[in-house]
Amino acid sequence: MRSRSPRTAGCRMPRVVEYAEAPPEVRAVFDDIKQTRGVPDVNNFWKALAVHPPTLARTWESLKEVMAPGGALDPLIKEMLYLAASMAAGCAYCTASHTASARAKGMTEEMRGELLAVVGMAAETNRLADALRVPVDPAFDEG
Repeated sequence: MRSRSPRTAGCRMPRVVEYAEAPPEVRAVFDDIKQTRGVPDVNNFWKALAVHPPTLARTWESLKEVMAPGGALDPLIKEMLYLAASMAAGCAYCTASHTASARAKGMTEEMRGELLAVVGMAAETNRLADALRVPVDPAFDEG
């Protein structure tokens, strides 16, 4: 019997939709993801979302718009922000996915190290401020 890692112990594997079994509306989204990203297959996140085609389509369209190049933020900065949010949320899948994506867009190990330091520091000071119930300074109010 194959042992499971602590990360998957006690967890039921989610259903994923492979391209060959996908209905036409899912294949259309998968094809767009593959073309947009220049990849031969979609990753497991999209395959898992495909169990509900409207959620798959809505999520892909939103992500494609938010992460598109050409905005005020550089694509690497967007990936590093996504990575930071994923780490803060504790999502192992998204952390792994966006680490790989940020590296592909040019994130160095030095940049990753600084990002980890910032995320860790923010987590610590956020919890301290919250635990102490520190009132927001009037100068910070954007009102």
